[in-house]
Amino acid sequence: MKNLIYGRLNTTGRVLFLLSAALLIASLFFPWWYMNLVAPQYPEGLPMTVYANKIGGRIDIINNLNHYIGMKEIQEEDFPELKYMTYGVSLLAFLAVLTALLRRNWLGLLTAGLGSAGGALGIYRLWYWLHKYGTELDPQAAMKIPPFTPPMIGTNQLANFTTYTGFGLGGYLLGIGILLMVLSLWRFRQWDEKSSSSASLPSSS
Repeated sequence: MKNLIYGRLNTTGRVLFLLSAALLIASLFFPWWYMNLVAPQYPEGLPMTVYANKIGGRIDIINNLNHYIGMKEIQEEDFPELKYMTYGVSLLAFLAVLTALLRRNWLGLLTAGLGSAGGALGIYRLWYWLHKYGTELDPQAAMKIPPFTPPMIGTNQLANFTTYTGFGLGGYLLGIGILLMVLSLWRFRQWDEKSSSSASLPSSS
């Protein structure tokens, strides 16, 4: 445990942390998650894309359709995560670069731990919002449907609409960036303590 904390990254580990930082920054420019509603009247689909700091797509039409089933309107201001995720990812990328420069395992552990915790929290929050929007329906809506939770990844059939959901390029870049940190610490590290290396050398007498 002491070696794991006080060890130093080797060259490959440092490169992986730098690559991780680049992927994290790149993820901010691409969608993290998407949803596409396809129906006979909308054969081209009604896309919705979620970025680190905004929601794009045909939100106006989707909200009009959701009104008939009693689903709350999708508005950016209702998602507090959009206000700080860009800063969180940028901070994580900065820590990854700092880890590569200083080569300290403890800093790498901190960075990878924050990234893993943030990723897990992000997945939970995505599920939370999907569950909230799909189950808190207006009982006075024109069309009565049973509460439902759209899948994070996959397809869902609702009336004549087929919904396709999944992670976008930004989400995969973010996930790979975090995994590279973990891989770097697990596979590409070296110990500072001279006793570890000298223990295997025969003593001269």
